[in-house]
Amino acid sequence: MSFANFEYQRPDMEILQGQFEELLQSFEKASAPDQISQVRAIKKLREAFSTQQSLCYVRHSSNTTDEFYEKENAFFDEVGPQFEALVNRFNKLLVASPHRATIQAAFGDQFIVRTEVGLRSFDPETVEELGEENQLASSYTKIKAQAELDFQGKKYNLSSIQPHMIDTDRKVRKAAWEVNWAFYAEHNDELGELYDKLVKKRTAIAQKMGHENFVALGYDRMSRTDYGPKEVAHFRAEVKKHLVPLATELFEQQRERLGLEDLFHYDEGISFKNGNPTPKGSPQDIVNAASVLYKEMSEETDQFFKMMREKGLMDLVARDGKATGGYCTFLNDYSVPFIFSNFNGTSGDIDVLTHELGHAFQMYESRNQPVMEYILPTYEACEIHSMSMEFFAHPWMDGFFGDAADRYRRNHLETAIKYLPYIVAVDEFQHRIYEQPQLSPSERMGVWKELEAAYLPHRNYSGNEFLEQGGFWIKQSHIFQMPFYYIDYALAQVCAFQFWQRDLSDHKDAWKDYLKLCKAGGSQSFLGLVELAKLNSPFAAGAISDLTRDLRIYLSKKAEQTLTS
Repeated sequence: MSFANFEYQRPDMEILQGQFEELLQSFEKASAPDQISQVRAIKKLREAFSTQQSLCYVRHSSNTTDEFYEKENAFFDEVGPQFEALVNRFNKLLVASPHRATIQAAFGDQFIVRTEVGLRSFDPETVEELGEENQLASSYTKIKAQAELDFQGKKYNLSSIQPHMIDTDRKVRKAAWEVNWAFYAEHNDELGELYDKLVKKRTAIAQKMGHENFVALGYDRMSRTDYGPKEVAHFRAEVKKHLVPLATELFEQQRERLGLEDLFHYDEGISFKNGNPTPKGSPQDIVNAASVLYKEMSEETDQFFKMMREKGLMDLVARDGKATGGYCTFLNDYSVPFIFSNFNGTSGDIDVLTHELGHAFQMYESRNQPVMEYILPTYEACEIHSMSMEFFAHPWMDGFFGDAADRYRRNHLETAIKYLPYIVAVDEFQHRIYEQPQLSPSERMGVWKELEAAYLPHRNYSGNEFLEQGGFWIKQSHIFQMPFYYIDYALAQVCAFQFWQRDLSDHKDAWKDYLKLCKAGGSQSFLGLVELAKLNSPFAAGAISDLTRDLRIYLSKKAEQTLTS
């Protein structure tokens, strides 16, 4: 069955709640074997709800103007916390079970650990507030998805304008950036007030649950079990000390390569005078080239990608009314992933394709895990799969870029390095905001401006008033929709760099451990999975300084290659 034929049916909450209640009432006094069976029965109910929720989300984000799925999305915003309250009641019975050790032996230690952190992250007394939070976050998606940008006599959205933002003609790309940021400046009050409501709503929920502020609850929502704000703060400090100088040097080399007196914000996205490498051919040609890539990469990826194509599990091309960005979700009842992106004719099309396929491949390899918590690991571990897949795909870039493949590989590596300081700036911004929830929207802009100076000292906004005031952060959807989901990319990037280094010297060995990591899903914690894959922890002493040294050595060896053609 193809995705187009997957049936959407709004869950009947009365029936679902009745089925859940039956299991809850019988669980407490059940024998160990019966409780294990009931864990599996609860899993089926959760999977059914999750499948319909994901189907709705995909179809809503594919066309945000579709009134039916807009209403269905609003339905899930409202009932999602109610369903979570049922799961929360089950989790309480689970951790208090006299047969807990038997259940733990059947499903693994991490199942109980994730259940306990899930209990900490939800309070049934906050169901109404959680629904309101969901609705606010959905408003951000809709505002961005319905942007109409007038540029050179045509209309664009926030995805389709991007090729003009890296045009080789500096005047064109400057004008495109101005149009892009004019949208955010025009909606600054609306988005600033929306975020203010989100911060205050999340803070109120956290305080109702007994926290001083939202930070601890934010970490629990991300299911972080083996590190906390202290370790993350140390990681940010190491990035600032070691990687920020390297990134700053790379931006300076970029300025020289482009022959510019000053590198302005609208120049950062273009790496070569004659333009960035662009994928050859149509979106269909890109998918065909990906078929070759995954056929030759391994038997597992060949089978996986054929399935993705045959079932129509990819929505890749930008269009009006489509939500911005890219993502991967899992449709539990069908045991398949779905990937979403916005192709716009830039090298980013290949980045997002390989990235989201990394997520999808892991989900597919973990599809038979015994509990839902194991289909996906925690987010920072998930990003190892996606970011590493981007690098594992490097040898096949000729199929996408032809003679420009080497320039793509170099630019992809440099961009990954240069992006790390921005990631940690976003993370520190969120810590600062939730530690001081009373800040006004304008004061939050000041916080971002301060962090840019520390982590992105090269950045020059060339007189753009909105950006100079500290407005850049407002485009980052994670800040609005999934608080504290961003440092995950930096932690994962450090791990992905290790897979990249290993792949260069011994592909077979690197791929073996990557596949092992994917199959493990969420059966271990983040640091447990890092160890399983034979990677060094990003928090380990010397991890960032050693990585920076290795990157410098590699880049210096490649410096003799011609990069200006």
